[in-house]
This record gives sequence, structure tokens and C-alpha cells, in this order.
Amino acid sequence: MIPIRSASTAQQVHDWLYRCVLRGDLLPGMRLSETEIAAQVGLSRQPVREAFIRLASDGLAEIRPQRGTYIGRISVRAVLSARLIREAVESDLGRMVARSRPDLSAMAAELDLQARADAAGDVPAFVESDDRFHGAMAEAAGHPAVWQDLERLKAQMNRMRHLSMRVFDRSATIAQHRAILTALQAGDGDAAETAIRTHLRQMLTELPEMARTHPDYFTD
Repeated sequence: MIPIRSASTAQQVHDWLYRCVLRGDLLPGMRLSETEIAAQVGLSRQPVREAFIRLASDGLAEIRPQRGTYIGRISVRAVLSARLIREAVESDLGRMVARSRPDLSAMAAELDLQARADAAGDVPAFVESDDRFHGAMAEAAGHPAVWQDLERLKAQMNRMRHLSMRVFDRSATIAQHRAILTALQAGDGDAAETAIRTHLRQMLTELPEMARTHPDYFTD
């Protein structure tokens, strides 16, 4: 049973389902059962129904009248939009960090965690550390709220990353992160921007391949 402790039980169920969708535990096209979810979390069907409505408003589920609720497919357009915004914003953040030369130990620590997660085959831990690495760069630039704004934009991108990191070489991502960190530590803004753009453009290769091998997972 999933522990639900918040005063807003519908929000707690939503947050749990949201994480499951992003991590790929609930795959595109899967049908959600109010009865089964309610039994899992030990609640009535009403808060579960409300959670489904919130998940649909996030663009992560589809409520089909007389048919049920299904996990939505990954929007290619949304993934590409989030990637483009991230590249523009994070390139500027990298230059800020390179100029100011702040403490980057948090980013270095995430590289170690990524290596361990990769060795263990723990994709969720790897992607979560990847996110923290980029969040730490925004923090080092003095703009932590910028990363929070980006997080709200990249739900579909996160779904794609959890799937692609099961297939593609995670060590390549670690090497790209290391190149970013090395440039930032050297105070080389040009090299940092190049490394960030190279890293975030990796998805332009991965996305078409994932859409080709799993066409039922994607839309537009």
C-alpha cells in the first residue's frame, strides 16, 4: 500500500502517479483503474478520480468518456520545445558560472553519483542525479528559481529521458557532464557553452530513434 499522509489526498495520489509516469513505471497507453489505484493507496475512488483529472490537466493522461483513463503519449513537440529552451537558458547559466568561478562541489558530487547509478543499472537514480547536476549549475549561477521554472516545462522531456537512458550509453552522458564541469572549473565560458549545447543536443539523436522503435509511445 502506498502511504498517503497529506491533508490533500488527491494531491498526494496525483504526485505519486506523476512520478510513476515520468519514470516510465506507467507507460504511454496504459489504462488506469480507479478501483485498483484506490485499493493500492487505501482510499476511496473519489480522490483517485480527482488525481486522474489533475494528471490529465498536466498533459500526462487522457480521460476518455465511457472508456476510462489512459496514460498519454509523449509529445514530441513538447520534448523539442523544452530542449530548445533548456539549451538557450543553460548556455547563459554556464557563462555566468564560468565568470564567477563559484564552488562547484555539488556538481562534482553528482558526477560520482551518476557513475555509481550507471554501474548499478539504476536508471531512475541516474536521471534524478542528472537533474540535480543541472540544478546545481543554476544554483551556482545564483539563479535556482530558473531551474524550478525549467522543471515545470520539461515533464515530457523527463519521460523521454527515463526511457532513453535505459537504451543509450549512459557513460556518454557522464562524459558530457564532465566536460561541462571541467570548462566551468577552468572559467572558460566558450568551452562551457559548447559543452552544454553538445550535451543537450544529444536528444536530437535519441528522440527520433526512440520514436522509431516505440511509435506507440509518441505523438505529433
